[in-house]
Amino acid sequence: MVELNKINIFNTLSPQDVKEIKPYFIPVSYRKKDVVFSEGDPSDWLYIVLEGKVKITKVSHDGKEIILEIISPVDFFGGIAVVRGFPYPANAIAMEDVELLKVSKGSLMKILDRFPAVMYCMAQNIGERVKDSHDTLKNIALERVESRIASLLLKLSKKAGIKAPEGTLIDMKLTKQDIAEMVGTTVETSIRTMSKFKKLGIVSEKSGKITIKDPAKLKGSAAS
Repeated sequence: MVELNKINIFNTLSPQDVKEIKPYFIPVSYRKKDVVFSEGDPSDWLYIVLEGKVKITKVSHDGKEIILEIISPVDFFGGIAVVRGFPYPANAIAMEDVELLKVSKGSLMKILDRFPAVMYCMAQNIGERVKDSHDTLKNIALERVESRIASLLLKLSKKAGIKAPEGTLIDMKLTKQDIAEMVGTTVETSIRTMSKFKKLGIVSEKSGKITIKDPAKLKGSAAS
């Protein structure tokens, strides 16, 4: 199991501090496509991803699922609702088999009271993610699909990019459906746009993972 001090919001804690809070955390696992929580559920738990990936989604007025963000290992989700005391504002769904830690609202409040630095780290993280979610929804409303997909790939390369012989590998498996749901378009349009990027030599794809070969051209597509 990942040590708590490897988790972003707890990395300021000493080994003794980590030992103190460890009993508050409960390991749980979900299979691919399992729902961790649904929009409107009571916000009883904060979750931390240890292995796998979880998508945070909302359903649009016309019934399309929109992925607001993907939560990777050592990051948390559900934090805004838990801290502010309102129902979860979106859905959390396992993209693959996942291992999580969960901590109850009451236990989290004890930790935040005992270690104010954790609250500060959480607040910074939540602020950045609220901005990202707002930008995602704004882009869906205002930008062309090609620009939205280019922006998405650049964003994911910052979040989960690793160096590879051809360029920057986005270290997560993404289906064309996932891409479509993250930018609010159809699967067909997602397939067509990714095919265009491949033909232009901007990206390549192998085993469901995308490599950005020409970031400058991708940035140009995002800005156009």
